[in-house]
Order: sequence, then C-alpha cells, then structure tokens
Amino acid sequence: MSIPAFLEYLSLEKKCSPHTLKAYQANLEAFEVFITEQGSLETIEEVSYGEIRAWIVSLIQSGNTPRTVNRKLSALRSYYKFLLRIGSIPVSPLKEHKALKTDTKVALPFSQEEIQRLLAADFFPEEYTGVLQRTVIQLLYYTGIRRSELIELKVQDVDLSEGLMKVLGKRNKERLLPLLPEIKTQLTQLMEQQKQYQISRESEHFFVNSRGKKLSEAFVYETVKTYLSKVSTKTKRSPHVLRHSFATHLLDQGADLNAIKDLLGHSSIAATQHYTHSSMKKIQDIYKKAHPREKNN
Repeated sequence: MSIPAFLEYLSLEKKCSPHTLKAYQANLEAFEVFITEQGSLETIEEVSYGEIRAWIVSLIQSGNTPRTVNRKLSALRSYYKFLLRIGSIPVSPLKEHKALKTDTKVALPFSQEEIQRLLAADFFPEEYTGVLQRTVIQLLYYTGIRRSELIELKVQDVDLSEGLMKVLGKRNKERLLPLLPEIKTQLTQLMEQQKQYQISRESEHFFVNSRGKKLSEAFVYETVKTYLSKVSTKTKRSPHVLRHSFATHLLDQGADLNAIKDLLGHSSIAATQHYTHSSMKKIQDIYKKAHPREKNN
C-alpha cells in the first residue's frame, strides 16, 4: 500500500488539513529515503523496529530535538495503523515504541504591555504591505486563530456588518468568532487598501499580498517575528505565541476556560489547559486575595 493512498485516506476520511498532509508526506518520504539508503529494504512496509530505531538515532545525531523526532514518528505510527486496518501488515513495528522524553517548558506569551506597545507605535509602513502586516498581527492576537486558519480565510467568511468571522479549523471543523470594533476597523482599512492599490485576487482568500496571491506561511511567521522583536526580547516570537498570548490574556481577565476552548477551536479542555501554566502566578494571587481563610491570616 503506497503513501499516496494513505494521504488520500487522511484527506477524505480524517479530513486533515493540507498543512498536516504536507507534513506527514514529508516525514514518511524522509524515512523511505533513509531505509533505501541503508540498502536492506525496498519499502517502509517491510521494516522492523530495528530500522526505525536506527532512523531515530540518525535524527538525533542530525540535531533534531526529541519533540521533533516524536512528531516524525507520529506520522509513521499513523501510517502503520492504517496498514493494520486494511490488513497489509500483521503488526505495527512501532507497537512497543515509547515516545522520547521532551522538555515540558511552555513558551512564554507576550505581555499585554508588549502587545499594546506594538500596536500603539508607528512601526508599520503606511503602504499596502505595512497595513497587511499590521492586520495579520492584530487578527492573530484579537481572535487567537492559527496561522493556517488566517491564511485560508476566505472573503465570504468575514462578515463585518455582523462582526463575525467563520474559521475552518482542524479536521474541517467550523467555528464562529466575534470581531471587536478595533479589528473590524483594521480589516475594513485593509480592504480599502486592496481597492486603492487595485490588487486583483487570484483566489477568494481574504489575505493576499501585493500581487494578489494568498499569503505564505513564511510571510506570516516573518511578519510576527520581525515586529514583535521590536517590543519583546522573548526568544520565541511566532504566530503560535500570539495565539498563546490571546488565551493567556483572556484567562488573566477572568474568562471561562470552556469559552476559551471554543474560541481556540480545541476539541478538549485538556489542550486549552496548556495555557494555564503561564497564568498560574496570577491565579495564585487571586486565590490568596479571595479565599476567606486567607483573610483571617
């Protein structure tokens, strides 16, 4: 059974995003190249855990982190589960494998002060690309959407009159997000700029560059990294950290965790609880101030 058949299964049955499909394909093909270069096997369906263990060693020696290795092995594990399901193999070679231990550090979110300094300052050029970059950063922070969700956002998904935005998340799961007045104004300005610069869209994507093409992942990442570096010294400056900041700041202001879960598009509360780590100090302070027994001390 070929890798293309597995990818088709992920796309049609599991409703995986194009980004996920691309990552799975890259990881599977990389492993296929590895075992071919070893010369002992022709296809990845024939491997034993010994070949997989050799690949793990090779990945680590090449400088991959345990987290990255686990992500690559996740693609392999899913592939072998698929082969088991259709009866192509009797047992998965990863059946007894245990994930590598990883660093549990949580990336620090940007502070509210850092975000305010960025949006209050005159960092962004007034021409189209500057307005586009500012809008990208604001939408990521104001709504907490993923980079892929922003890139794939369509014109018809944004209803400025109702102040709502429809987002297509993981596994094609839709959710409606409210738009605050400030981000509505920014989105309107971007649309006016697109008309002013006579930008002709090549597709129905809401966010397009000056040539009318939909944004690349690299453009969004570099936009966040470049502008946040002007106000923050944090090592990690990415679209995901803006998403983390959105959730953390809502939690700090007393928002319900279940409401945050729905806004982020998480399937379970466990994923959302990841963001409570950075808010624990504030939670402890609130607890000490509010608990009746604390007041007696």
